[in-house]
Amino acid sequence: MTQDQGELVFRYRGCEFAVADGVQPPKAGSLLFCRHLHFLEGEHVLEIGAGTGLAAVLAARAGCRVVATDVIPEAVDCVRGNAARNGVGDRVEALQGDCYEPVAGRRFDLICASPPQMPTPPGRERDDAAAAADNGGVDGWDILGRLIAGAPAHLVPGGRLVFTLFAFLGPRSACARLEAAGLEPSILARETHAFPRIGYERLEHIRGLDTEGTLPVVKMPTSVDRLVMQGRTKPR
Repeated sequence: MTQDQGELVFRYRGCEFAVADGVQPPKAGSLLFCRHLHFLEGEHVLEIGAGTGLAAVLAARAGCRVVATDVIPEAVDCVRGNAARNGVGDRVEALQGDCYEPVAGRRFDLICASPPQMPTPPGRERDDAAAAADNGGVDGWDILGRLIAGAPAHLVPGGRLVFTLFAFLGPRSACARLEAAGLEPSILARETHAFPRIGYERLEHIRGLDTEGTLPVVKMPTSVDRLVMQGRTKPR
């Protein structure tokens, strides 16, 4: 990450991404996510909650047709600018809207997202930009749940949904949700990351949700596992 003539620029895999005001720069979860996304030339890809458009630009450079969505207008403009900056403006369609709303009736080979999923205790919501990029509802599943439930209606046969997951939300729970939606679940990757600072503000609440025992019961956690999960539709 560098400051070029007053502009915050993130460089990754030979690409440059300007980070606009009001848009979060890529963090560890986003980079884990992108390391384990695999694109095939000609695929139709949807990135939900695109932010700077990191995955969208990488997919377009791999020869995919891409739709990138975000609820934040500044992020939509940022995606458009970064697609043009990296020479793929003609292959990235940036749309504003919540989850699947901007792409109603459309289907994709790959849907990918690294959505906000930090559990938020009742009455502890914050609306600043940093918290808004993390807040996942009381149990952390607010956006993730909608992402999974809506995927089958927006995937082609054999298509796949790929998303990141904090381990304390439960990989077994994620697999069960994917199966309930008619998707075949799998874990593509797992890495240990530093425990997020906002998580310390909500630690007791998170411990109450950690039904799969991923966090220490007494000691302060210093790290958390993050996973890349996949759900695949049945082929024809």
